[in-house]
Amino acid sequence: MNEIVKYHAVGRRKEAVARVQLFAGKGKIIVNGRPYEEYFVREADRIIIKQPFTLIGALNKYDVVANIKGGGLAGQAGALKHGISRALVMAQPELRDILRKHGFLTRDPRMKERKKYGQKGARKRFQWTKR
Repeated sequence: MNEIVKYHAVGRRKEAVARVQLFAGKGKIIVNGRPYEEYFVREADRIIIKQPFTLIGALNKYDVVANIKGGGLAGQAGALKHGISRALVMAQPELRDILRKHGFLTRDPRMKERKKYGQKGARKRFQWTKR
C-alpha cells in the first residue's frame, strides 16, 4: 500500500489560527483552497511563509495545505509560518534545534491591548481641558 504520510500542526499569531497539513511533494502551498501567491498579495507575507523551508533547504520537498481563520493577512502569514515549522519538526525531529534557535517554534505572545473605559483607546486618553 502506497500511503501518503501527513503531518498536522496548528500555528498561531495574534488572532489568526492556521491548521496545517504537511506532506511530501513539490513545494506547492495551498491556503484556504487557493495558491498562497494568490491569497497573500504582499511579497513580505510570502517571504515570511517560506522562511522555515529556506532555512532547512527544503523549498521543493514538501507540499502544504492550510486552513486559516481570524486576524489580518500579516497575522495569518505568521500563523502559517508557525504551523509549518511545527509540522516540519514532526516530520524531521532533528530540525527542532535549528528552528528553535531562529525562533520559528516560539508562539509570538504579542496581542492587541484592550481598550479601557474612560479612555479613547488602550493608551490614548480624551483631551484634558483645564477650564
